[in-house]
Amino acid sequence: MFGFFENEQTRKIRSHIQNLAALAKADGHLDEREMSFIVAVGKKNGMRADEIRNIVASSSTNRLVVPDNDSERFDQIFDMVDMMLADGIVDDSEMNFCTVMAEKLGFRKDVVNLLVKQISQGVKDGMDRETIKSETQPFLKGIRQ
Repeated sequence: MFGFFENEQTRKIRSHIQNLAALAKADGHLDEREMSFIVAVGKKNGMRADEIRNIVASSSTNRLVVPDNDSERFDQIFDMVDMMLADGIVDDSEMNFCTVMAEKLGFRKDVVNLLVKQISQGVKDGMDRETIKSETQPFLKGIRQ
């Protein structure tokens, strides 16, 4: 019944937390650095740590809510890639999850691998989110397939 009273923004944030949890679990292990990352993203969006941990614990029970603008879609895939790198090990299953999620978020199938790799390289190089977003603009144009 609680879900009935949630507003659209709350559903988007919960969905994003759920997606991050699924990515963290993709390699079969939820690392504490990954959990800390998820909690930080949730807190940045006004959620409490216990609420975030509950979402992570039941991450398979909700559906994906796709953001309705390109900037939010980019922010979600950025967070997923950043999280994939959180434990210092990029597992093939995590990389695959990121590319599948990029497609589900509406990124064109022909550019998702390049987009994920470019975000990943930017994060590894210490670039900030806005710089990476600016450099990936060609991938964001005509985002829908």
